[in-house]
Amino acid sequence: MEAHTQPAPWLEVIGWLALGSAFVSVLAITVDIVARGHRQHMWIMNVVYPVTALYWGPAAWWFHATRGRRSARPAVDPHGPPDPDRLPEWEVRAKAVAHCGAGCTLGDLLAEWLVFATGATIFHRALYADFALDLAFAWLLGIAFQYFAIVPMREDLGVLRGLWAAIKADTLSILAFQVGLFLGMWLYQGVLFAPGLPKTSAAYWLMMQLSMILGFFTAWPVNGWLVRAGWKERM
Repeated sequence: MEAHTQPAPWLEVIGWLALGSAFVSVLAITVDIVARGHRQHMWIMNVVYPVTALYWGPAAWWFHATRGRRSARPAVDPHGPPDPDRLPEWEVRAKAVAHCGAGCTLGDLLAEWLVFATGATIFHRALYADFALDLAFAWLLGIAFQYFAIVPMREDLGVLRGLWAAIKADTLSILAFQVGLFLGMWLYQGVLFAPGLPKTSAAYWLMMQLSMILGFFTAWPVNGWLVRAGWKERM
């Protein structure tokens, strides 16, 4: 077992507050989609918005309420979906990054707990095992998320062509997201709280939230280019 740095009580309190606000936001978005009928025209976004709230918290709820509902069934069925070419560029880019980030987030969560459960290390460091599995799981789930965004919008694609389009569209985005995430993880596990916070602490997951937000911004310019190049669909 690796040694850990126990977080200060005040940091643990902030961690629980951040996690609590994130879980409340996830629940609020889920209720809005499932119980209140604001199901997205593109079904995969019904997963993207709640997952994004895991690290963006109330900010994700605000984006869903003010932007996401415009693409929900109650708005789309009578009037059709909003014209993506007329949406603000920041909104299109935010949706593109959130879509990629949702797959990355779920992959990272699965990988983090797998490393914890198995005690896996690389070069005697759990952090390096986190990096390796986070990237593998994030890529697999990120590509799956992109596949279910591209194929419904381009009915001419078969399974293999759709899979290739998803790989082309999201690989660079996933790598850019993970660069920011890994930089954040290295800073808090290897520098600020060396030899690292325990994964059973709220402070650890607060730092993961901040690292994922950093990943969101490192993926921002890449997604702008991917959308302009036509590799990613405007949403």
